Amino acid sequence: MNAPLRLTYREACRQALRDALSADPRTFVMGEDVGHYGGCYGVTKGLLEEFGAQRIIDTPLAENGFTGIGVGAALAGLRPIVEIMTCNFSLLALDQIMNNAATLPHMTGGQFAVPLVIRMATGGGRQLAAQHSHSLEGWYAHIPGLKVAVPGTVEDARHMLAAALADPNPVLIFEHIVLYNVEGELDPDVQAVDLQHARVRREGRDVTLVTYGNSLPKCLQAATELVAQGIEAEVVDLRMLRPLDMETVLASVSRTRRVVIVDEGWKSGSVSAEIAARLAEDALYELDAPVRRVCGREVPVPYALHLEAAALPSVPDIVSAVREIVPVRG
Repeated sequence: MNAPLRLTYREACRQALRDALSADPRTFVMGEDVGHYGGCYGVTKGLLEEFGAQRIIDTPLAENGFTGIGVGAALAGLRPIVEIMTCNFSLLALDQIMNNAATLPHMTGGQFAVPLVIRMATGGGRQLAAQHSHSLEGWYAHIPGLKVAVPGTVEDARHMLAAALADPNPVLIFEHIVLYNVEGELDPDVQAVDLQHARVRREGRDVTLVTYGNSLPKCLQAATELVAQGIEAEVVDLRMLRPLDMETVLASVSRTRRVVIVDEGWKSGSVSAEIAARLAEDALYELDAPVRRVCGREVPVPYALHLEAAALPSVPDIVSAVREIVPVRG
């Protein structure tokens, strides 16, 4: 067994891109500032010098235009990786993503595939204000024809891209801005991950914490703090929002009989709302307490540091939600 490697989430994303570009000459990266600047978050730094301007392409500030080019390139047999600077700006490309990428395989009766990968930064926590800090991955999880990946670990950041490129359908990968600087261990013996299944990141018996992305480390920290209070929390990392692996969630909730869903997106119409509804439909009698949700506040994410912190889910918020539904032992 090889010794684990330690690297940042950003480095894991860059290694994934480098491997994809080296493995397949049809693959190219396209987006704003991905070339000379090295990407707004430094993920593509050095790739222009390594692979050249025909494969690392700086685009104008025109999300709908260059995303449409990505759709066309995928239809023509290439393997484009489109980077959208922040998920807020992806709304400018929503027509191409929903009305073309997600629907053309179905509208053509399967005659055309759209093997397009779109990477974008998501989430708050870096004081980038409302136009750069929202979590909109739940909106895209609403759209049939798309797959929505939310890597919350270095391992998933390293390997999800290869799985996405191998998929004949469009895959959106949401990378949380706070995770880019986070270090983690990468097992060199793990060479692939799937785009189908959630994972239990920590086992427990008293309550299930269902989460994804940057809320994963918050839930793991909350679970550690809850141990001192005699509460053993199980942490389920969704990893994919579409398809949504409810089997893993239901299996965990059936064991713990209590659940807190942690989702940085707004509570109304969110991923947390969908999971809560499915639990009500399929596991109501497995629950010994009401479902609790910890979500982003229903406001545009503020710029001020203390207000931004108050608007996003926190470890104390998660601990408090658990304490509301888990009885005190002893």
